[in-house]
Amino acid sequence: MTAQEIIIRPIITEKTMAGVQEKKYTFEVAKAATKIDIARAVEELFGVKVSKVNTLHVRGRMRRQGRFEGYTRSWKKAVVTLTAESKTIEFFESMV
Repeated sequence: MTAQEIIIRPIITEKTMAGVQEKKYTFEVAKAATKIDIARAVEELFGVKVSKVNTLHVRGRMRRQGRFEGYTRSWKKAVVTLTAESKTIEFFESMV
């Protein structure tokens, strides 16, 4: 998989923006991606140094629309922590 296929989109919420000061960035990633794949993809796409990657699977939730119900899709989330001497990711800096 290429780096663009591994990193699907950034997650932008109040909680994830609070982690930007500590150089923690949150992304939606491909379900089959490993922590090593994610670290390499972030380093390649943004030109930074990754110190650690935490991943978790987000379960789909039950949702209703009128009388029809179903589940939202499940996905994988990664919290990427950069090294202290690494530069920041400019995309997230413009959001704060």
